[in-house]
Amino acid sequence: MRSDFLRGMNHGIPIALGYLSVSFGFGILAVESGLSVFQSSMISATNLTSAGQIAGVGVIAASGTLLEMILVQLVINIRYSLMALSLSQKLDKTFTTPHRLVSSYGITDEIFAVCSAQPGMITPAYMYGMILIAMIGWVLGTFLGASAGEILPDSVTAAMGIVLYGMFLAIIIPPSRKKKSVLFVTVLAALLSILFKYVLTMVSGGFAVIICAIVAAGLGALLFPVSDDEEEAES
Repeated sequence: MRSDFLRGMNHGIPIALGYLSVSFGFGILAVESGLSVFQSSMISATNLTSAGQIAGVGVIAASGTLLEMILVQLVINIRYSLMALSLSQKLDKTFTTPHRLVSSYGITDEIFAVCSAQPGMITPAYMYGMILIAMIGWVLGTFLGASAGEILPDSVTAAMGIVLYGMFLAIIIPPSRKKKSVLFVTVLAALLSILFKYVLTMVSGGFAVIICAIVAAGLGALLFPVSDDEEEAES
């Protein structure tokens, strides 16, 4: 168990380093939205979801309702349930229900990708090691970013706040250049977001995120259906 735990930590170091820089930007954003360093750090410690946290902070800053928060998180983070179902096929027999519940806390895009790429079955100790080091990187980055946000001038924190948006651009641009469907959904979501920001201002920020995501994804699936051959080629 110790060797698996240390191996998981070793494989999680690159993830932690990436999280450190990204969550630094989230910490700055959270403080700018009125949260304290402690509150920002606790959000990162209990969530581990960059997009969900950013959207959640937006709902908090806009004094949104609990229903908005629930729906926003459901729409943004539903993919983790699919990742967990896929990853369940690689868990060894020592992964009892309590282990599965604990491990579900740390299933992120990056952890899922690394675990899926491992040969053979995965043990609880391996996942715990990876989740621990990744969580430390995420929370530490948030703490440092939030602390910096309270000390640095507004001009500096505003400039550093683009880190998160740069990350999202880095995620969406490569697939958008390869697939028209991804480009269509991305552009449509951006246009709808602008519409709600400057025209349909009566709609709260939380519901605007939900509507943009559902409409863009729904039209993308309708206009650009994935054929069986494409699914087999991608799997």
